Amino acid sequence: MDFVDQAKLLCSAGDGGNGCVAFRREKYIPLGGPNGGDGGNGGSVILRVTSQTNSLAAIHRLRSVKAEKGQNGLGSQKTGRSGSDHIVSVPIGTCVYDSDHPDAPIIADLCEMGQEVVVARGGQGGLGNMRFKSSTNRAPRQVKPGESGEEIRLRLELRVMADIGLLGLPNAGKSSLLRKVSAATPKVANYAFTTVKPHVGVVHYQQYDSFVMADIPGLIAGAAEGHGMGDRFLKHLKRCRVLLHLIDVTQDIEEQLHVIENEITAYGEGLSEKPRYIVLNKIDSIDKDALMQKKQALEQSGYNVHMISALVGTGCDDLVAFLWHSLSEEE
Repeated sequence: MDFVDQAKLLCSAGDGGNGCVAFRREKYIPLGGPNGGDGGNGGSVILRVTSQTNSLAAIHRLRSVKAEKGQNGLGSQKTGRSGSDHIVSVPIGTCVYDSDHPDAPIIADLCEMGQEVVVARGGQGGLGNMRFKSSTNRAPRQVKPGESGEEIRLRLELRVMADIGLLGLPNAGKSSLLRKVSAATPKVANYAFTTVKPHVGVVHYQQYDSFVMADIPGLIAGAAEGHGMGDRFLKHLKRCRVLLHLIDVTQDIEEQLHVIENEITAYGEGLSEKPRYIVLNKIDSIDKDALMQKKQALEQSGYNVHMISALVGTGCDDLVAFLWHSLSEEE
């Protein structure tokens, strides 16, 4: 299934059933009186977080859903059957917005397994004529129709749930690092934009401890204006507690720092305020003395710097240990 991280969905709740006009008609009871029942309530549309999906692809194809209408009331004071709710399964990390009102606040942030939210409530069932009987109106023919169900067009955004988010230019080695330290298998190749969708992997530390790492497509200068693959995938880093900026030591380090810092600042959403560590990758490709000079220059600028070779695994175990202890200190 393709990875889709945004979708729109028209949700229509069921209408309530109408009240019933009926009178009791039995032998030897000529004036039985009104006994029309109420209509049933309409079904609601509910979003539910499930582990069965990790993408919004199914919803993207679905486009619209409608809950069942409530049954009309019946004679003999019988209430109509309520309509069934329509359950829409969404992945964990889904944010729900009103598509027709972009400035409206978020409706729900679904970040717990099994969490539910009613996005469109079903209409209330109408009242039957037995509800209108009074001392002055012994045979009412008045009823109340069922209410219309709510309708809303939703905009759904998926934000990956992860502890560590990987940042960097294309070909910085983010996917290689994720493959090396987890069981995730993002595509790795020697050309730009190999990664075209986010990948998540569970990184194990020692025997029982673990944390989640997310890799997103690389950024280039001007991503905020739509260059390259744009910056839309940066939303997946909003939930990350720590950002890990991978830098290719065989390229201009200052330029790579400058590009990423400019893009996360332009994007906003608090990304530039998150803890961020620098990882110099591909250290097996340059002279050791030159590498130490670059590392010291970054440290003198106030950066917390680590050195690895994601391809062969050099320094990866030490990096995992550092990240685990950093996350533990934040809790």
